[in-house]
Amino acid sequence: MKQREAFFDNARFFLILLVVFGHLISPLKGDSDLLNGIYTFIYLFHMPAFILISGYFSKGYDQPGYIQKVFRKTLIPYFIFQIIYCFFYYLTGYEDNLTLTLFDPHWTLWFLLSLFFWNLMLKVFAKRRYALPLAFLLGIAVGYLPLDASYLSVERTFTFFPIFLLGNLMDKRHFEKLSRKSFRIPAVCFLFLTLIACFYAFPDEASDWLLGSKTYADMGVLDWSAGFYRALTYAVSIATTLGFLAVVPKGRHNFTVYGARTLYIYLLHGFIIKLIGLSKVYNQMDALYQYAALFIGALLLCRILGSGVVKEVAKPMIELKAPKFLHKISLNHH
Repeated sequence: MKQREAFFDNARFFLILLVVFGHLISPLKGDSDLLNGIYTFIYLFHMPAFILISGYFSKGYDQPGYIQKVFRKTLIPYFIFQIIYCFFYYLTGYEDNLTLTLFDPHWTLWFLLSLFFWNLMLKVFAKRRYALPLAFLLGIAVGYLPLDASYLSVERTFTFFPIFLLGNLMDKRHFEKLSRKSFRIPAVCFLFLTLIACFYAFPDEASDWLLGSKTYADMGVLDWSAGFYRALTYAVSIATTLGFLAVVPKGRHNFTVYGARTLYIYLLHGFIIKLIGLSKVYNQMDALYQYAALFIGALLLCRILGSGVVKEVAKPMIELKAPKFLHKISLNHH
């Protein structure tokens, strides 16, 4: 079995922690400048970094059976969780009617749908000359089209594809260069200055641009300048993503194992956060210690949902594999 690289699992762990924390603070960010700045900072790079890493690990796209493997890892769990979410939203009262919408992804599920399409798009783009500039131009152009942006995750698929393609075109030495100690201090300084800028320089509507889920018209920008804003978003997001990767530790740590289970955390945390949203936890939550408690809660949630026990229970839904204890029962039976 191929040895996993600790650097990438470490990166994934920190990113999934930021995903969960970002979702936890989302209902509060409108009432807190502090949380709004942190939220903007997180959204600058947490999904772009995930997408870049996913692109890096999609180098086998032209091998036989690769698309079938991607189909099994992305679309099958997507459809399973999409149906579960449809019932979940209805049973919890988030939606008044039970509607089975298979191609309009619920919340976090857009990533699985887009991931499948990104892998397909590699077959068209990856070996072409000027593939990367063309992908960026497409990502900018799609915002002008009068699309139903969320259907089949089309807006996000085209918006984030250049970052996925960039990851695919990178090789190990690029990441090794980023990990050099000489990059670390400049990267920390850059990330700190970017965080400060998120408090003072970024407009309130910046998060819409970072989500990549709406057309320019949906965001209220109707003139040609919208493409310039998306190009600027790309530049800042990629710079922040590379800054983040430069500070990720390379060695194995006690949290590294959770980075190998980010898909479990990603798919399962949404249900818990939506249930928290139904409670009164967020009422009158406006103190710094309460925000710190939310971060600790995000950390605990990652540790619990990334645990071996949860992995075994959820494995049939996510990886379509029987839990280990069933294998043991089967072997003992034979």
